[in-house]
Amino acid sequence: MKTQLITLGISIALLVSCNNASKTLENKTKDKMETETVKTESTIKDLKSIVNKGQDAFFKDYNESDLRTYFNEDYIQHNPHVPAGLEPVVGFLPNLKEAGTTVKTHRLLQDGDLVVAHNSYDNAQAFGAKEIVAFDIYRVENGKIAEHWDAITPKVTETASGRSQTNGPTTITDLDKTEANKALVMNFVNDVLMGKNPSKISEYINPEKYHQHNTQVKDGLEGLGQALEYLTSQNNMFVYHKIHRIIGEGNFVLTQSEGEWNGGKPHAYYDLFRIEDGKLVEHWDIIQEIPAEQAHSNTMF
Repeated sequence: MKTQLITLGISIALLVSCNNASKTLENKTKDKMETETVKTESTIKDLKSIVNKGQDAFFKDYNESDLRTYFNEDYIQHNPHVPAGLEPVVGFLPNLKEAGTTVKTHRLLQDGDLVVAHNSYDNAQAFGAKEIVAFDIYRVENGKIAEHWDAITPKVTETASGRSQTNGPTTITDLDKTEANKALVMNFVNDVLMGKNPSKISEYINPEKYHQHNTQVKDGLEGLGQALEYLTSQNNMFVYHKIHRIIGEGNFVLTQSEGEWNGGKPHAYYDLFRIEDGKLVEHWDIIQEIPAEQAHSNTMF
């Protein structure tokens, strides 16, 4: 009897010990997950903050010291008209300050180490027009902007849809659907824009609501169809050859692609989509011709 009581006591002690260990492990796992979540959210905010401060150094404060704080010295440039490295950019600051060039950021999304800024610039004659619209992609490394890609187009006041090139929703939602939305957009570009299966267009676009910000295309699936039909009739259909990047955060996804248009001239395509309930409901874009000669050997991609 005594032996049985001892055995029972040991069993109870082991059970309590295991339960305590299990709870301790569970608490540690929970704490780790909460810490990682906070760290992830903090990292996202930090990257966006670095980009905001870097842009302010360029187009608000025109400050060389801040520029060197937020940009790598060996800054990799993909704008085709700006030489590689940070020094050419630093040398351009007095011109920007004299012109009073300013930037307004309409949307900011982050995916990994990449941050996309949907921007408009004023007094931007140095970039081709007084008012321009741009998509800027920044890669952040060790707390500094290490690389930059962009596409630029003049601002247009009268558009086919009546919508501007930048207005519309800005709030990022559905963070848990980021990867699914990126896959949706990738499939849309492959099937429809690259022509692999264009008949599937209605599977991707919401037929009741598709807000269009391309200056020459009307709203809706019908408006897009009319534009494609017209381009085809003019033997001037755009061609997408390759998707270089798909960058998404929640309900917004940007694709950076390469192709041809206007007589086979090489072009860069930047397409930003907003997604609701698994359908594309809004589109902004910039199409820029790739110049034959560039100020560096990095290409636009």
